[in-house]
Amino acid sequence: MKIEEAIQQKPFKDIYNKAVVNLLYTQSYVVSKQSSLFKPFGLSPEQYNVLRILKGQNGNPITVSSIQERMLNKMSNASRLVEKLKQKGLILREECPRDRRQVDVVITEEGTQVLKQLEEKIYKLNRELISLDEEEIELLNNLLDKLRE
Repeated sequence: MKIEEAIQQKPFKDIYNKAVVNLLYTQSYVVSKQSSLFKPFGLSPEQYNVLRILKGQNGNPITVSSIQERMLNKMSNASRLVEKLKQKGLILREECPRDRRQVDVVITEEGTQVLKQLEEKIYKLNRELISLDEEEIELLNNLLDKLRE
């Protein structure tokens, strides 16, 4: 569906404006689909992002500020997300031995299990959301990377 149809608008006069609106609309669409997938697990897309960051640490602790730097949504409040995940038993927070002002965070076995349960569902959702062939996906990824240069 074309963006004009999706937002019920006449054709755009400016293709740059159309591209930005298209990106924002598509981002919202993807987040909405992900939110539906994560909801039964009691997770938001941002909480899922934190769990993925922690899983990538392979059991090594990471500070909340380092989590914040790696998050997809830089406007997210990593401290609040970490606290919610701690309350759910999906992560552990401990005082950093090197710097008492910092907090070290690690994923728990339960957090790892939640990610394992979601793995196949995410795999399927990604293929539903991006119904392009591999060459088109490479082009899309390259163009998106180029936008951020």
